[in-house]
This record gives sequence, C-alpha cells and structure tokens, in this order.
Amino acid sequence: MSAITLLDGSIGQELVKRSDDRATPLWSTQVMMDHPELVGAVHQDYFAAGATVATTNTYAIHISRLERVGLESQMDRLLDAALDQAEAACKANEGARIAGALGPLLASYRPDLKPGVDFAAERFGDIVARMGDRVDVLLAETVSSLLEAEGVFAGTARSDKPLWIAFSVDDQEGDKLRSGEALQDILPLIAERKPAAVLLNCST
Repeated sequence: MSAITLLDGSIGQELVKRSDDRATPLWSTQVMMDHPELVGAVHQDYFAAGATVATTNTYAIHISRLERVGLESQMDRLLDAALDQAEAACKANEGARIAGALGPLLASYRPDLKPGVDFAAERFGDIVARMGDRVDVLLAETVSSLLEAEGVFAGTARSDKPLWIAFSVDDQEGDKLRSGEALQDILPLIAERKPAAVLLNCST
C-alpha cells in the first residue's frame, strides 16, 4: 500500500475568516501582522484533524507584493513570524513537517502577467535562502502556466529541500492549466526536473 501524506487545508482563507477583519491587499499576511496567534491556532486545528504537514503562511510574502504597500523592509520579520508559528505547532505534534509555501510572484490566477524565468529564479531563490533549514519541503502553489513552473524550478534549483509543485487548472476544463495550456504539457518538464511531488490546488 502506498504511503499517504495528509496535508493541511487552506491557510489564508481560514485566517481571514477567523480574524473577522476587512480584507486588505495583503490578505492573510495582514492577519498575521495583527493576530499572529491565529496562525498557530490554524496549524494546530489541522494537526488535530489528522494533518501531518504545516504549510507556512508565506504564500503572499513576496517583495513584489510587499512593495505595493511599502512593507518590503518587513519581509524577514514576516517570514520569521510565519516560520515561528509553524515550528511551534510542529513541536506539539511528533513527526510533523513544515512546508514552506511559495505563492505566485505577482498575483494568483494571472498567467498573463508572465514574470520571466530569470526574474522568478532570483525572487524565489531569495525566499528559499531566507527560509533555509527551517522548512522540510518547499511547496510551490497555484502554478498556472508552464512559464511559472519553469520559474519555480529555476528558483528552487539550488536548494537541497524536496520540491512539491502544485498546479492550478481551469475551473471549467480540468485538462488545461489556467493559461490554457494542456495539463499534459507539464510532463516533459516534470520528467526533466523531477520534483518530489506533483499536486493540484485552487481548482474547482
């Protein structure tokens, strides 16, 4: 029988819901700034439900996103806050692992923005380096095009951490990425780069 890994569920949406605050462009990052204890509580509740992985609340922590609201200087503090909460939750759950979340660089579900591979490699590489050994795996989420995937692979290439890459498919046609490219077109890239896991997320 194959081993099964039960991941946690939504972090960002759950934090926004629990905070009962008005949504902001910073989304769950703002909640973590205002109510850091909620992040740990979400991790603990997912562990209580049977999850064995805590996904860090770092999906939206990118320089390109923080610059829009003048908080780029807070990047290290925000990464530390997210990692601290995940580490604390894992200490209370034997065998738990931390997945360092890497969200899209510019915006979710926007393959049309097309950040170049070199740009993505630099930005993702910087975040991965800042996370260092505080995560067990890297989890790239909501990858909506082959170009985004190439950027993820380039940005994580120097890390010795396993990479889990999660693609997002069209809500009406599940055999296509959100870019319109055929889902099967990821296969040559997967064969070449050999991520530790391939997943699907944020798709109806």
